[in-house]
Amino acid sequence: MIEKTETGSGLVFIYTTLPDTGTADGIGRQLVESRLAACVNIYPEIRSIFEWEGKVESESEVVAFIKTRVELADRVMEETRKLHPYDVPALLVLPIEGGNEDYIGWAKEQARGG
Repeated sequence: MIEKTETGSGLVFIYTTLPDTGTADGIGRQLVESRLAACVNIYPEIRSIFEWEGKVESESEVVAFIKTRVELADRVMEETRKLHPYDVPALLVLPIEGGNEDYIGWAKEQARGG
């Protein structure tokens, strides 16, 4: 559970990595359609190096930045975890300290937790 302190904009990014763009697109669409996220940016083709079960791995992944309201972050992480194929997904909350007011307003209206 994240601390519910207000960021400068009232919005956060939730960062996660996924195995492919199809999976990221499916999760992103569900979050946007359910109004838990305003927008999900998907960055294809990154390389992740990590240790898993005692072995160093190197895998191709995609990154998703989920834009949502700070007060919806726990719900977004819970829903993303249900849909995520990894046993231990990275779900990292990053504050959005500011931005252009028209975009911030639009994003808050979109991510209203329907």
